[in-house]
Parts: sequence; structure tokens; C-alpha cells
Amino acid sequence: MIKHILLLAAVLFSGLVLGQEDELKKNAQKLTPGKTDTIQGWKKGGSSSLTFSQVSLTNWAAGGQNSIAFNGALNVYVNYKKGHNTWDNNLDLGFGLVRQGLADVRKSDDRIDFSSKFGKQAFGKQNLYYATLFNFRSQFAPGYNYPNDSVVISRFLAPGYFTLALGLDYKPVKNMAIFVAPLTGRITVVNDQLLADNGAFGVEKATYDTAGVKITNGKRTFSEFGGYLKFTYKFDIGKSTTYSTRLDIFSNYLRNPQNLDIMWDNNLVIKVSKYIGVTFSALMIYDDDTNIAVDTNSDGVVDGEGPRLQFRQIFGVGFSYKF
Repeated sequence: MIKHILLLAAVLFSGLVLGQEDELKKNAQKLTPGKTDTIQGWKKGGSSSLTFSQVSLTNWAAGGQNSIAFNGALNVYVNYKKGHNTWDNNLDLGFGLVRQGLADVRKSDDRIDFSSKFGKQAFGKQNLYYATLFNFRSQFAPGYNYPNDSVVISRFLAPGYFTLALGLDYKPVKNMAIFVAPLTGRITVVNDQLLADNGAFGVEKATYDTAGVKITNGKRTFSEFGGYLKFTYKFDIGKSTTYSTRLDIFSNYLRNPQNLDIMWDNNLVIKVSKYIGVTFSALMIYDDDTNIAVDTNSDGVVDGEGPRLQFRQIFGVGFSYKF
């Protein structure tokens, strides 16, 4: 886990360095004639946060446990606009660790999300573009179904989601985009044979004979073809608060198109001072191909599994920097 902390710290530091270069880049930007709010050329920026909490108890009559927690996040965008062409790139990274009492260190957040979207003006409209989008999502470190920490249920590229979409991108106002793609291909990669054999994340599971001997390995990839919608919006609430939201919806034409895969990410950042901020994020995911074990009787016994609404919420106060 330590190497992942160092990796994220290095990425956060590099983000701060990029922020110092923004002023130098501004001189290279030009305004479109007659459109004073439309910047031509490169536009770069982002935000980073690092939160840490610690609780230590000694002879504490009220009870409780010692704990230590760390969360780091980085969001970077690099956008380009010239003439009728646009190119938007966004990288979202997050990693968190928590230790409570004498338990081992556990992962509390882990995400890699990269998107690149290229557009060309359509129908002579300044806010409508023919567009193609590429998206990649995965994680850094192995994940476990705690309290069971002996069986890996996910790892880097298990799963890994690769999406390529063709459609129209509508940008009605600044920092808002609605991308609709009726032609979308998505490949789910499960780069772990044991997980693939179990049919994790929708791949075809392994087959066995009557004696329990494996006949064929589980497939490590799962391909889908369908329609995709992506909505993004970011705006400032006053001078110190920024809210951003992203909604992804995918329908697989080839299997159960009525069962939509949904990801809705919301982030709120409140600046207390130049380097101190309050961050709140809430992520909801529903994937029809991801089965989650459920203990309905709370007795430690798995009573069934199936697709479920996944929810992750993070609240932190600590270092925050916007560049």
C-alpha cells in the first residue's frame, strides 16, 4: 500500500507544479473575434486535495478504537479549442487508506478515470459538435470483501472498462456538456484468471466437468455494444465553493437493453483559505453485470448475489489546492 501512497503524492505534487505554470500559458491564448468568452488554444487546470485524520485513545472510559485515515484526490483537465475543433481531456485519480484499532490497513477509495473527447462543429452551430469519446476506468490496488481479507475481489485492470463512442456533443453554456452517442462499444477487462473463472464483472465464467476439473478458462474480456449518454456540469457557488456533477448512462443493445448501467458522480469543494478546504463527494453506480454478495440476515452468511446500487461518500477537511 505504501507504494500507492507515494505514487499519489507524486502525482499531487506534479499537479501543484502545473498550477504554477498556468500564468505563463495565458499569454499564448487568443480570443475568438466577436466572442470574448470563448478562449482559443489550450486551457489547463485542475484541483487536488489531501485529507488526514487520526484518533488516539488511552484508558478511554467511553470506549472506542484508535484510527488513522488518509484520502488523496487529483483532477486535471487539458482542453483545446481552435476554429471548429475541440479536444477535451480529463483525468480523475483518488486513493484512500484507513486503519481502525488493530485491524490491517484497508482501502477506502481507489479510482482511475480518464476521458478524451474530440469534436468538430456540426450543422454550423457554435455549441453542437460531431464527437468521438474514449474513456478508461480502473483502480490502483487489490480490493477485498472485508472483513474477509484473504480473497481478492478486484485489482488493477480487474475490472478495467474501455469505452469508445460516436455521437453528438452539445455545449449550451460554459462548463456544461451533453454527449449523446447511439454508437458505443464497451469492453470490460478482467485481468485476473481466478476472477474470470468466477465470471466476475460480466465475463463468461469457466466450465467444469462433473468431477470439478476445469475444462475451459473463464473469458478475460466482455464486449458490449449500445447507446451512451454523458452529462457534465461544473459551476461556482459564490467565490469559495465549486460544485461539479457527472452522469453516465449506458444501454447494451445486445443484452437486456432495458437494464441501464448508471454512474453519477457529485463533488463539492469549499475553500476555507488558500490551502485549506472542505471536500464532499458522493458516487452512485449501478452495473447490471456486476454481482454483489448480500447477507440479508446479517449473520455472516451470503444469502445471494446480484446487481446492487453501489454508493460511496467521502467527506474531508484538509489540504486543498485549485490551479
